[in-house]
Amino acid sequence: MCLLRRHTRLLAQIPMQTIIKQFSEIIHLATEDKIPLYIKGGNSKNFYGNPMAQRNKTILDVSAYSGIVAYEPTELVITARAGTRLAEIEATLNQQGQMLAVEPPYFGTDATLGGCIATGLSGPRRASAGAVRDFVLGVRMLNGAADDLHFGGQVMKNVAGYDVSRLMVGAMGTLGVLLEISLKVLPLPLAELTLCLPMKAVTAIEKMNQLAGKSLPISATCFCDGILFIRLSGTESAVRAAHNKIGGEELVNSKAFWQSVREQTHDFFQSHQSIWRLSIKSTTPPLSLPGQQLIEWNGALRWLVTDQAVDAESIRAMAKSAEGHATLFRSNKVRSDVFHPLTPGMMNIHKRLKQQFDPAGIFNPAKLYPEL
Repeated sequence: MCLLRRHTRLLAQIPMQTIIKQFSEIIHLATEDKIPLYIKGGNSKNFYGNPMAQRNKTILDVSAYSGIVAYEPTELVITARAGTRLAEIEATLNQQGQMLAVEPPYFGTDATLGGCIATGLSGPRRASAGAVRDFVLGVRMLNGAADDLHFGGQVMKNVAGYDVSRLMVGAMGTLGVLLEISLKVLPLPLAELTLCLPMKAVTAIEKMNQLAGKSLPISATCFCDGILFIRLSGTESAVRAAHNKIGGEELVNSKAFWQSVREQTHDFFQSHQSIWRLSIKSTTPPLSLPGQQLIEWNGALRWLVTDQAVDAESIRAMAKSAEGHATLFRSNKVRSDVFHPLTPGMMNIHKRLKQQFDPAGIFNPAKLYPEL
């Protein structure tokens, strides 16, 4: 255990080319001593997921393994190390008029690419652009045997067979240590504005789904406090034409508004109560649950702020009836049932994957499910 701690302290002091070797040594030592490894990057999303057991745990800090490996603006592809800060990546992309497609939440200035991929969280643009996994082209990782593995590539045509690269998205670090990730990026929109339309929740859900079926440059939607916010992104002419068609008042400083929703600094999220994340069928009418709700993704994402005492089973039952699932996103209480329970068949698949990638069970045990 002491040797493991010494290794983790030295990582930030050694040359980049030897860091992977150090990671491998730590993994071997952890496997031999059956010591769980908690994989840590910027630590901005430490709150998310089930807590790991505090006893006999070693932190594997991967933040030192950082930097952009390759960037081809003309190919819309970037490859960066897992410890690279999202802010650095986005600054580099913005210089070339490009962006990360899904507006991943940071939840802290030290947020890293590895954490973005491990949690698989998408921002306001998800409904129009796609999910995080849709833009992952390839990954480099270390498995439980410390094998240096490469999956996928840097172009879409290389993604064939078992798509292991995208399997890492949302795995919460339970399958291995991410080293490098290749992503497809998108051009920044030439023009952008946000519309505000006062209405009731049921009308807003109908409106979002109606507009989603039309050829309009809608890049994000949000309903909160009796107002439907619709963001338009594209060419100046397309954005103005859509504004004329949809109507509504233009929101001043819309960039700050969408950032507050993405980063959960909006007043809605400033609560000491539990915050649930329900991913459901977009056309589902307003949910009859106690608490306040904020709606995104054309109705497919419902945030619920509710009292700690509200029965989790009731919330999950309602999400299931709406063809979706519910996640306890934030809570002041320690819970071990953050994610929606899996069916026996799905749990069996998860266990088999865990066994293949991490047979000793050392990577982030219980972070995703207690059984893993």
